[in-house]
Amino acid sequence: MKTGLYFGTFNPVHIGHLIIANHMAEFSGLDQVWMVVTPHNPHKKKSSLLDDYHRLQMVHLATEDYDKIRPSDIEFKLPQPNYTVNTLAHLQEKFPMHEFSLIMGEDNLNSLHKWKNYEVLLQNHDIYVYPRINNETAEPGLLAHPRVHRIDAPVIEISSTFIRNSIKQGKNVRPLLPQKVWEYTEHNLFYKK
Repeated sequence: MKTGLYFGTFNPVHIGHLIIANHMAEFSGLDQVWMVVTPHNPHKKKSSLLDDYHRLQMVHLATEDYDKIRPSDIEFKLPQPNYTVNTLAHLQEKFPMHEFSLIMGEDNLNSLHKWKNYEVLLQNHDIYVYPRINNETAEPGLLAHPRVHRIDAPVIEISSTFIRNSIKQGKNVRPLLPQKVWEYTEHNLFYKK
């Protein structure tokens, strides 16, 4: 089973995330995509994150109608801060019938060389890259790597930061969130202050 891992804080999960996850599940040769909710990204301020389980619940709500996409809380159970290479080793041991790959934006590919043991990642796992609008193009050597697959997915320029800031300002962002996620954020008064 070829399984793509799409990591994110998903704070909140939005339609852009779903478009990418679904595109990878349908058009990249992957059998399924797991949206891995990360409890703490070392590059983000923890204070700006909703509680881990609220973010996981939103991913559950967003993906429940998609057969090939599922939420994952695997990193909740691992020591923090966690690194992708450790998560992949844990998953490979726990699910030996799965062939795990990474899904990332082209901008993340540019910083892959800064990741812990990135050579191990490239040696053992395929990386499916979706395009992002930015001023830098991905490093040609990495794009040419036999384990890196650039997928011509839609370019989505929606960010969770924009959504959080807009909600704080009282703006209507309902079209940017899956219906059940929007209802959940409204019911819980998330991101209002």
